[in-house]
Amino acid sequence: MADKQISLPAKLINGGIAGLIGVTCVFPIDLAKTRLQNQQNGQRMYTSMSDCLIKTIRSEGYFGMYRGAAVNLTLVTPEKAIKLAANDFFRYHLSKDGQKLTLFKEMLAGCGAGTCQVIVTTPMEMLKIQLQDAGRIGESVEGESAGVGTTDGSLPPLCCWEGEPTGPSPFSPAAQKKILAAQAHLSAQGGAQPSVETPAAPRPTAMQLTRDLLRTRGIAGLYKGLGATLLRDVPFSIVYFPLFANLNQLGQPASGEKSPFYVSFLAGCVAGSAAAVAVNPCDVVKTRLQSLQRGVNEDTYSGILDCTRKILRHEGPSAFLKGAYCRALVIAPLFGIAQVVYFLGIAETLMGLLQRPQP
Repeated sequence: MADKQISLPAKLINGGIAGLIGVTCVFPIDLAKTRLQNQQNGQRMYTSMSDCLIKTIRSEGYFGMYRGAAVNLTLVTPEKAIKLAANDFFRYHLSKDGQKLTLFKEMLAGCGAGTCQVIVTTPMEMLKIQLQDAGRIGESVEGESAGVGTTDGSLPPLCCWEGEPTGPSPFSPAAQKKILAAQAHLSAQGGAQPSVETPAAPRPTAMQLTRDLLRTRGIAGLYKGLGATLLRDVPFSIVYFPLFANLNQLGQPASGEKSPFYVSFLAGCVAGSAAAVAVNPCDVVKTRLQSLQRGVNEDTYSGILDCTRKILRHEGPSAFLKGAYCRALVIAPLFGIAQVVYFLGIAETLMGLLQRPQP
């Protein structure tokens, strides 16, 4: 990107417009990515991205694919604005008299941008992941309670919040009593009995999650997984911004001129895909750590190292690439659109129209 100063309001507007358009286009793929990354070998419900989306539509309807989108649409504007504006800010101050930045300085600017954005990214991802994965957890519990995935038709234990064995259950008190009574009855009979229909778990909302986290864990609850988010976003920005700048420069018709529309878009897509796949292992760890609810027999984690060890031991190295192609499909158009909006200067045009004197 050209190393020039752009007004802060223009950066915010450009980043917001790009984020809103991008999220609206690719959010269903992001939901599939989250569910694929969160499912463990013992609870394998989806075989691919298309299988996940088809099952989501069947069980939750078309708008089930956009579960959690409101959080993203609300916070993506400041997140994208901070990322793009911070990178532009660091590039401008690291350059000397407008000279081309060295690769090291480009990576340093990307590192600064990635570090700044986690202020918004971490709570946004925290809430989004709970909303996206609620459908998978609900289907898992309903399937298990109906005898699907169990050998004797018995009822599984109730799911609970990770780290809170006595915390809030997704079922009402009446539903809990019904399930516990059924479990006691089965134990007394000592054999398989017809399954008891489990009431569907109510879907949480972003406001409910926020209130619960703030009440039980304080502000730190919204920043659970901050370290893993940094491990993902800082390397991503270190790879993405220098790669984009150099790819985009290849399409510049002359020194100092903007690259054509299609060059900025393609450069953003290629750089975004490459960076997304490169940091996918960190994204898998971050997603697992930020998930507060678990399905039956799924592992819980105490930190980054514990999560990494358990994934390697129980699922193998290939588990770190879960959802990689989904993430590439999300990031490519997302950042392609972002860079096109940024380079076209849509915000500058809008601000110019608003500031034009009336005749």
